[in-house]
Amino acid sequence: MSADRTPLALRIVGDELPGRACGGYEDVHVAVQRGREPDGAVPGDAAQAVWEFTVDTLRAPDGTRDFRGAHVHGRRGARFLYLTWGEWPAGGAFAMFRRAKLFLDDLPASALDGGAAVGRLGLTDPCGLPLCAAVRPPRIRWTPSDPVNR
Repeated sequence: MSADRTPLALRIVGDELPGRACGGYEDVHVAVQRGREPDGAVPGDAAQAVWEFTVDTLRAPDGTRDFRGAHVHGRRGARFLYLTWGEWPAGGAFAMFRRAKLFLDDLPASALDGGAAVGRLGLTDPCGLPLCAAVRPPRIRWTPSDPVNR
């Protein structure tokens, strides 16, 4: 794919976290997944979780878009970000038990063209457990953002 590469500043803001202990899990944390590792883990009882990072957008000569970067997962045409949930006891290792997929093709064109977007979502599912599976609008609300004053 011959394409123009442009950085896209992303900010994900999650609220309504399920708690530090929920669904039989203790020391619950949520993080955005970078490669295979959690990045920016936030305790499950925090008031809010915020992650900021940059991905690359690529525009092919035919106008289609693709995404690349350490936080990007999936195949071309179906790229996404993972929010990964795990137990993380003091002094222990992160043990993932569920993930949520945030699909990048849901980003509005105005955000892509402007170089920055904010995604806002609640992080607890209707059963009171950590949000998982495919997360699409309206469950996540993507809006364009000012890349400097996000």
